[in-house]
Amino acid sequence: MADGALPNRWMFVVWAIIMQLCLGNLYTWSIFRSPLMKDYGWTIQQATVPFTLSIVFFAVGMVFAGRWQDKAGPRIVATTGGIILGVGFLLASQVGSNLWGLYVAYGILGGLGVGFAYVTPIATCVKWFPDMRGTITGLAVLGFGAGSMIGAPVGTRLIGQMGVLRTFAVFGVIFGILVALAGSMLRNPPAGYRPAGWTPPVPAAGKPAVTKYDYTPGEMVATPQFYLLWVIYIFWAGVGLMAISQAVPMGVELAKLEPAVAAGALGTMAIFNGLGRPAFGGISDKVGRVWATILAQAVYIVALILVLPNASTFATYTVGISLVGFSYGGCLALMPAFTADYFGTKNLGINYGWIFTAWGAAGILGPVIGAQVRAQTGAWTNAFWILAALAAIAAVLAFITKAPAPREVTAKV
Repeated sequence: MADGALPNRWMFVVWAIIMQLCLGNLYTWSIFRSPLMKDYGWTIQQATVPFTLSIVFFAVGMVFAGRWQDKAGPRIVATTGGIILGVGFLLASQVGSNLWGLYVAYGILGGLGVGFAYVTPIATCVKWFPDMRGTITGLAVLGFGAGSMIGAPVGTRLIGQMGVLRTFAVFGVIFGILVALAGSMLRNPPAGYRPAGWTPPVPAAGKPAVTKYDYTPGEMVATPQFYLLWVIYIFWAGVGLMAISQAVPMGVELAKLEPAVAAGALGTMAIFNGLGRPAFGGISDKVGRVWATILAQAVYIVALILVLPNASTFATYTVGISLVGFSYGGCLALMPAFTADYFGTKNLGINYGWIFTAWGAAGILGPVIGAQVRAQTGAWTNAFWILAALAAIAAVLAFITKAPAPREVTAKV
């Protein structure tokens, strides 16, 4: 089906970026943590639980939202996600002085709101851009990595002016409205849609013309490719999330930086985290998902083995940590594209939701394992070798992972 009178598909990318810029402020928890500890006397362990819960319920929400979206379309799911997110922040402004209240408001409701809204623009954009899935997926998730770059300084200023609880309320109103509004603009293309001037890849010589088979979640989890992608994802994301969570203490130890200076390196890392998403997405459209994945793991290994252990200055540490962020950004662009390539787009929401649980697991295990190795061995360099080994394993798994055996229905020609 040609474009005809259909809307400009690039507008869906714009709405996706707006949504993700708001959703990415889940990562701004650190600006709230210290003031809350100071105001209410909480320990760092207690004040870290809301963020941990938000990561877990982000992944949980993805699974349920993906299934709902595949049945009802993206609008209602994205709008619901925006409302839940806004309510979570607003509730935090009312019960944020109570630790358990904050666990529910920010951790559970905030995480669920992000999970419901996050998957919708990705699945929508992938369906509108079958000709450039990697690039578009990267652009669609670019905002998530960049959102905290805007929200963190703005939120820090607001906290200084009006306090933590009122800042929660401001964030709730802004993010709730923007996500719900942008989400209400999403729509799927009609069945059989093809961009003008684009023709699906021609089958290899001697093979019949086929139409792509769309796997159900049950069929997907019965394939070895699902488990291979899941393991690749948890290793790829785990390395990056460990570095993100420990970037400041690593800078203090390795390069002898002051914490505020090391935080500047983390800010640069965030920029490259965002840039890595469209970059690796575009690379994968040119050389394939597998080789783009292997390239990302190579970047990890160079940073972890050659750059960071020798980072004695702010400049070298920033280069090393930014390389890690750049590679990490790639997983959030390539994994949705892998899922669409291997298992089709009809059930992409729920299928990617299940694969995304690897990211949720990585968000818990990656930082814990890295910190534990540092504590047991006494040096971050020892942790780097383990993380580099995980990246090497991910590269090998990517190399041996092939698309599922054809389950297509022969097209009538």
